[in-house]
Amino acid sequence: MTRIDNKERLLKLMDILSSETDEDHELGLDDIILRFRQVYGSDVKLNKNSLKDDIDHLIKSGFDVTINQVKDGLPKFYSHQYRLFELYELRMIIDAVVSAKFITKQETKQLISKIKKLTSDHEGKKLQNEIQIDSSIKSESPQIRLIIHDLHEAISERKIITFQYGRYDLDKKFNLSHKGRTYKVKPYALTWANDYYYLIAYYYEAKEIRHYRVDRLRNVEALEESFPYEYFDVSKYVQSTFHMFAGNEEWIKIKFQNHLINVIIDKFGKDVEIMKAEDGYFVLSTKALVSDGLINWILSFGNQAKIISPPSLLEKVKQEVIQMNKLYQP
Repeated sequence: MTRIDNKERLLKLMDILSSETDEDHELGLDDIILRFRQVYGSDVKLNKNSLKDDIDHLIKSGFDVTINQVKDGLPKFYSHQYRLFELYELRMIIDAVVSAKFITKQETKQLISKIKKLTSDHEGKKLQNEIQIDSSIKSESPQIRLIIHDLHEAISERKIITFQYGRYDLDKKFNLSHKGRTYKVKPYALTWANDYYYLIAYYYEAKEIRHYRVDRLRNVEALEESFPYEYFDVSKYVQSTFHMFAGNEEWIKIKFQNHLINVIIDKFGKDVEIMKAEDGYFVLSTKALVSDGLINWILSFGNQAKIISPPSLLEKVKQEVIQMNKLYQP
């Protein structure tokens, strides 16, 4: 006859209730004993009074067990209903994981499997993801999760880091930038934008703040050298960029058609400075990094947006329009 010590029995009971019960699924003592026999064999020694005591111990220790008291002498039923996450919250987490381009296809599957364990097996089946994993846009670097971990550690401990950086060429070959030269930076923050992770850091050589795609970093190393705390507003920095292009910060004014107001609020927030203008237009006034990303963003609105200032930005957009027009000339 197989015997289970009290601690193992208690832990197994908690596992059974966690994985097999929820608001819509419950187990009686006979069902629980059957689950034990499926694991430990049909000759396992169990009695209902011991299981009842175990359930009382779980409740007293803070583990949620809901008891369905059935009348007329019928047996009681037990279930674990409290979960740290609601089902819709787990769905959102899974959708975010699937959509994240910096996570490899294999790691995506592993994470989804782990997330499903945060609820019962029955509820987990409802989390079959509706968003298909597109391997063509997923990262191929299995090292990125380790790089992200190392960067978080360096940011937390304010350690200066070095790395190499690169890009793909027309042959789809990854090449290191600047002949493989090492970048030395003060890491300020990691941010997720446009489905990619970016490191925001102070680049010593250029003496300015820049950002780098994490999936393009290679040979990341944290030095023993540290730097003092410096306040840095991550959200303000990201808000001032367009498609994560770097540039010089300037005040800009752009006139938009009124129906684009929600697009502007989505980008800059409700506190952004706008002023109503004539003929169904409003004027946006904000600080932004003037870059190719900003120019491309403005041009994406076609004739529904017009630059007012600064004159240098207006001239750059004009030249881009001229070049676009030439491209389509016979």
